Amino acid sequence: MCADTPETSVDYRDTVFLPETDFPMRAGLPLREPDWLARWERLGVYDRLREKGRAEARPPFVLHDGPPYANGHLHIGHALNKTIKDIIVRSHQMMGHDARYVPGWDCHGLPIEWKIEEQYRAKGLNKDDVDIVSFRQECRKFAENWVTVQREEFKRLGITGNWADPYLTMNFHAEAVIAEEFMKFVMNGALYQGSKPVMWSPVEKTALAEAEVEYHDHTSHTIWVRFKPVAALEGASVVIWTTTPWTIPQNRAVAYNPAIAYGAYRVDAVAEGATAVAGEVLILADALAESVRGAAKIEAFTRLRDVPAAEFEGVILRHPYAGVEGGAGEWDFDVPLLPGDHVTDDAGTGFVHTAPSHGDDDYQLGLKFGLKMTYNVEPDGSYRKDLPLFGGQAIIDENGKDGPANVSNIKQLAYCGALLAKGKVKHSYPHSWRSKAPLIYRNTPQWFAAIDVKLADDMATYGETIRARALKSIEELVKFTPATGRNRLHSMIENRPDWVLSRQRAWGVPLTCFVKRGAKPTDADYLLRSAEVNARIVAAFEQAGADVWYETGFKARVLEGIADPEAYEQVFDVLDVWFDSGSTHAFVLRDRADGTKDGIADVYLEGTDQHRGWFHSSLLQASATIGRAPYRNVVTHGFTLDEKGMKMSKSLGNTVAPQEVIDEYGADILRLWVAQCDYTADQRIGPKILKGTADSYRRLRNTLRFMLGALAGFDEAERVDLAQMPELEAWVLHRLAELDTAVREGYRSFDFQSVFQTLFTFSTVDLSAFYFDIRKDALYCDAPGSLTRRACRTVMDILFHRLTTWLAPILPFTMEDVWLSRFPGETSSVHLQDFAPVPADWANPALAAKWEGIRRARRAVTAALEVERTAKVIGASLEAAPVVHVEDETLASALKSVDFAELCITSGLALTTDPAPGEAFRLPEIAGVSVVFERAEGEKCQRCWKILPDVGAHAHPHTCARCNAALS
Repeated sequence: MCADTPETSVDYRDTVFLPETDFPMRAGLPLREPDWLARWERLGVYDRLREKGRAEARPPFVLHDGPPYANGHLHIGHALNKTIKDIIVRSHQMMGHDARYVPGWDCHGLPIEWKIEEQYRAKGLNKDDVDIVSFRQECRKFAENWVTVQREEFKRLGITGNWADPYLTMNFHAEAVIAEEFMKFVMNGALYQGSKPVMWSPVEKTALAEAEVEYHDHTSHTIWVRFKPVAALEGASVVIWTTTPWTIPQNRAVAYNPAIAYGAYRVDAVAEGATAVAGEVLILADALAESVRGAAKIEAFTRLRDVPAAEFEGVILRHPYAGVEGGAGEWDFDVPLLPGDHVTDDAGTGFVHTAPSHGDDDYQLGLKFGLKMTYNVEPDGSYRKDLPLFGGQAIIDENGKDGPANVSNIKQLAYCGALLAKGKVKHSYPHSWRSKAPLIYRNTPQWFAAIDVKLADDMATYGETIRARALKSIEELVKFTPATGRNRLHSMIENRPDWVLSRQRAWGVPLTCFVKRGAKPTDADYLLRSAEVNARIVAAFEQAGADVWYETGFKARVLEGIADPEAYEQVFDVLDVWFDSGSTHAFVLRDRADGTKDGIADVYLEGTDQHRGWFHSSLLQASATIGRAPYRNVVTHGFTLDEKGMKMSKSLGNTVAPQEVIDEYGADILRLWVAQCDYTADQRIGPKILKGTADSYRRLRNTLRFMLGALAGFDEAERVDLAQMPELEAWVLHRLAELDTAVREGYRSFDFQSVFQTLFTFSTVDLSAFYFDIRKDALYCDAPGSLTRRACRTVMDILFHRLTTWLAPILPFTMEDVWLSRFPGETSSVHLQDFAPVPADWANPALAAKWEGIRRARRAVTAALEVERTAKVIGASLEAAPVVHVEDETLASALKSVDFAELCITSGLALTTDPAPGEAFRLPEIAGVSVVFERAEGEKCQRCWKILPDVGAHAHPHTCARCNAALS
């Protein structure tokens, strides 16, 4: 009511039913959210939902948690990941499932081991001087500490789950099952030991799998080297190009491609400082000759002739270091020129230097032609000490920097007269994703899982090999969100090599197998295969964990009575940690009471990098042990970038820490950011974006606050049936029927962006700006028994239950606040509710179509009134009584069937189908509706503020008929 009413007026403020609520306008989330967390813990919400699931025999829904690494505080990517998971779990619970979520941690592996080694080095200690079990126990304590820290940080985000009993890959049962799963590879024939080049980290002194490799720009030495024929090619030199000069001592062949056109080029003139020599003849791929000319500072050359591939057959070259002083005959052997399909003329010279111990293509060519493997490179990335000329020199040093090996080789090649040219190139190069140090390919004995070997088991439904089963699972059993994930994972599985399972480290589950002394890896009895031995190992691990593998006498104990301990050697490599996490389906989904009956998860969800990580290793591992993928849905999210779209980096100072966002805004704002973004792509976050998110939150909160205020004192006796509802309320119920379908479909398809946007638009546009705006008059001024007011409060009660539950998975703290504002009580919680079913008769497409026309016409009227308000002709829409000209008879009939003045919030309104005058207001996008402004006639009702002719003619002074009746 106005404060400056005329002296003759009466103050009716106390007679108006204004909204009443204690729900605060300011959320105060950072301070209040911890209280709700404590409340949920007291109430035992998660456990109550599990009891409800059992009592109602609900269908299970299990999202299996990809384990984060127990090392360091959470970053924004963790918050994104866990929030998406939480929204999925909460929404499926509220849609009628028993939605279980067991959080887990990856606890073994190099990063933790590396941290303990750093602590040792700081104290001047050597890891190798410490008892391995003691070292492993220190690693365990380190992981335990970070599990405790991260658990509290995850819970602060509002993540629901079985936090009291998470899974840890270092738990004794987990270690026992990981060993058991590995031994299935032993028994089914997938495991073999091979000596082949693998990605090797000199810094970490261990082999790495594809999932542990990332690519960064790196500047490498590049060289062009002459290989002279022994007696062929008319004395012309074959020229190779490589970015790894350190591999030249390991060269065993040069490869060419018969499909490439080659020519003989005579050097006619060279620039000063060139290592090319005038008069020499070089054989090059024609497509690359010009680039070689530039690199070698050749000022002029002449192409002498074609060199057909037939001339290369049987050609023997001399190693560049053959006969070198101090070489001790190390390189005095033949270097064959061999055909290889992997050779291209995209870059280089058209010839590929081949070192079978240091590259996969090289290795495959070596297998085909029986080339000798070399073992010149030690685990620390240095040459073996007795290698002539280069012994002990590092390729990559302990700090991940280039050692002297490359430069030493370049100098030696120049000394030998083999160096044609040199340079440097910046290119994408493999690095360890843990130490960030460059990697090398290194030939070393490792244990592999063969992915193309027919497995000795009875699980051939989807194929007989790991690769076949994995591909068939992708093609037939798994749904991918987004769909592009299918092709990405399929391509990776289709083209990947055998899986390197072994690591030369200490902190992990050991490869629990024994090999026969004196036997070769290719011998049938090389591996001890005994179900009884395997069972003894598993039982020992269950009781005391994997540390027992390292106890003196363990081998004799488990082999007693089955095999001669002296006849077998115990393997002490540890498993790739991806095998650990890839096995979680067995000890979480299969073994736990809150797992799944078939050991298959409904959803695996992680970042896109996990196509080569957890999705990948889980698929390979399960294909070998259960014959198919361990998941039905694979959902992936992108990476988190700063507001400019740049990758976050501490050095750039553009990181956003979850705790900082929570401290300033609250966890619900961070969760809302997740729900508003398209998580399937890369997302951006920063101060401006978070401010925008907070603004959206405030708008939504205001809608909910108004609804709470309007529902104050609502009683079931007020409830109105659908048959009695005014059309406007029936239209709202129709919209709720539409929303129910959209919300459920959005949650089922993991599309939270559409869910929130749909609900936000409905709340702010359909409700706040339309329905609530119209019904404020009836809510405030109608008598309590008015049908319109009762119908409105009935619909608001329905809205309350729908909106709070629909939004609870996204905003669990705020919706609990809203819920408790109406339904306080120690055992009350919105998170114990389900999405309410929608009666079939709420859907009314014909009514919706009619009201679409009414709303369009209303927009024309409100736009016309806004023009008058802007011009200060009127202050409020109730001062108007416009004339609305409607050309369409159907629309005109629809508008006449409702109180269109009430809908437009005017004191009066005239409808006509007569042609509109030229000066009438029109909106271009709403054809056939024109508005002529007219002022409302009469006196202003001092209670509802409408201007009507009858005001002042009733018992209560200065009131209209409606308000007079309400007061009476």
